Amino acid sequence: MQSGGRQAEAPGRGPRVLVVGGGIAGLGAAQRLCHHPAFSHLRVLEATARAGGRIRSEHSFGGVVEVGAHWIHGPSEGNPVFRLAAKYGLLGEKALSEENQLIETGGHVGLPSVSYASSGVSVSLELVAEMARLFHGLIDQTREFLQAAETTPPSVGEYLKEKIRQHMASWTEDEETKKLKLAILKNLFNVECCVSGTHSMDLVALAPFGEYTVLPGLDCTFPEGYQGLTDCIMASLPKDVMVFDKPVKTIHWNGSFQEASAPGETFPVLVECEDGDCFPAHHVVVTVPLGFLKKHLDTFFEPPLPTEKVEAIRKIGFGTNNKIFLEFKEPFWEPDCQHIQVVWEDTSPLEDAAPALHDAWFKKLIGFWVLPPFQASHVLCGFIAGLESEFMETLSDEDVLRSLTKVLRRVTGNPRLPAPRSVLRSCWHSAPYTRGSYSYVAVGSSGDDMDRLAQPLPSDGKGAQLQVLFAGEATHRAFYSTTHGALLSGWREADRLVKLWDPQAQWPEPRL
Repeated sequence: MQSGGRQAEAPGRGPRVLVVGGGIAGLGAAQRLCHHPAFSHLRVLEATARAGGRIRSEHSFGGVVEVGAHWIHGPSEGNPVFRLAAKYGLLGEKALSEENQLIETGGHVGLPSVSYASSGVSVSLELVAEMARLFHGLIDQTREFLQAAETTPPSVGEYLKEKIRQHMASWTEDEETKKLKLAILKNLFNVECCVSGTHSMDLVALAPFGEYTVLPGLDCTFPEGYQGLTDCIMASLPKDVMVFDKPVKTIHWNGSFQEASAPGETFPVLVECEDGDCFPAHHVVVTVPLGFLKKHLDTFFEPPLPTEKVEAIRKIGFGTNNKIFLEFKEPFWEPDCQHIQVVWEDTSPLEDAAPALHDAWFKKLIGFWVLPPFQASHVLCGFIAGLESEFMETLSDEDVLRSLTKVLRRVTGNPRLPAPRSVLRSCWHSAPYTRGSYSYVAVGSSGDDMDRLAQPLPSDGKGAQLQVLFAGEATHRAFYSTTHGALLSGWREADRLVKLWDPQAQWPEPRL
């Protein structure tokens, strides 16, 4: 196959490297490589019109909202995203304080400011705190199975339910209070589904669950938007590195490809784009989301990937976590309110029966975070995961607005509560180049599968080395699902190439 499209550089001036995907993993790899003189022939092929991938800040409601990544998880010195954000001056004073960096959250979401029940009454925050202590304690226990040869039950969800049944035996309250306790716990299960990016905690493997590493620091946001970080990284790249609206169709590897403008030179990889353009390369760093790989596994690589890598891609979990933003002219919540919990009293984590999505999708919504007030509006940000989240994407804005207006009127006990003025939501499952939100270690998989996904090709040690490299949050065994995991994976693959071409190179950043 001959390459078409853009003109090739003269041969013999260093390797040609292509990065597929302009999210933070791809941008991190590109920035790292651009700092080394050997990598002057570098291109980042991005399928869409913007960089950032699952980092996506939008100007809406008179301010900035995060349609994608929301927080820096564990903002402390061990987090490269935090360090970069601090270096670029993108964080507020509180986030940068030593006190904030030392807080240990255990990875748990904080308690709500107010908890509403579906019957229209407020739930005692003492009862919510009691159930949160129980639930978070059980989650901490699940992390202790890391080195277990075998776990029964196999999933986090089944373990939690087993332990909750044991705790229920000692509950002495009346039946209504017991039901309310279970409903609160169901909300906490749904919160954990959002954290893990899964439909159900029954899908999350118990044995490797503790391998996910929680960094110290109270999660923080970017006052001017997360995308400021990827914009800064992109601004540091040479202007011709990024190529937008360039979706890749097939990566041809382990070949011997030629280009008319580089007579006598052969390339082991050829990247074929959807528009027919072809780019020969010595190395390709693939940073596309795992959801995209799952969807296009049969056509994205030629020859097909080795069996063990295919199995890893199929086994690792990749779910959906979406946001729904509601804009109000005036807030109905108290001035110091930060987090509104919604508890459905007819739900329990011990009941598997699921009503039809059309009738009850909104019950998976965990509640709302109050965004800092904008100039002329007040915004709530709701989170919803799993199949209900994916079903929500199929609805119209009007349907979502109507359903959530009913929910808010019901739980606040105020049938005259003004409807939100507008709605904005993410739709990560239907986004063609993402197909979901982030990865988790599913039942039947382990951290070894993430390591297998991260291994470069060819894997037999023969022929041209490091033809196809893999980065992205799903390739980081300890920090999967995070922006810092994605960034570190991009650095990791860039470092592989630097080491190949310059074994004496000094690493520009501490390797974490």
